[in-house]
Amino acid sequence: MIIVRVELHSAITGKITELARMHIWNDETGTYNSRNYKAVSFRGRSKETLDRQTIIKETELKNWPSERFHIWNLVRQILTNLGYKDGPQT
Repeated sequence: MIIVRVELHSAITGKITELARMHIWNDETGTYNSRNYKAVSFRGRSKETLDRQTIIKETELKNWPSERFHIWNLVRQILTNLGYKDGPQT
């Protein structure tokens, strides 16, 4: 499982605040060169709230060419699929 966390590290206080969390995992139905993933993002803007793992969005990504791209490309595509590409939904 891939766990993506966004943390704010304050240069003034040194306090670390977790702002977001997402889990991505291989659903084990693909091949070595073409993998299938599932992902969820959680509600909250603090570690305590995110630890409750209340899912706010979920998606699947089929036939991802994992060996051809860096992990950040996978994260970008998952974020796009979750609807985070163009900002808030109105």
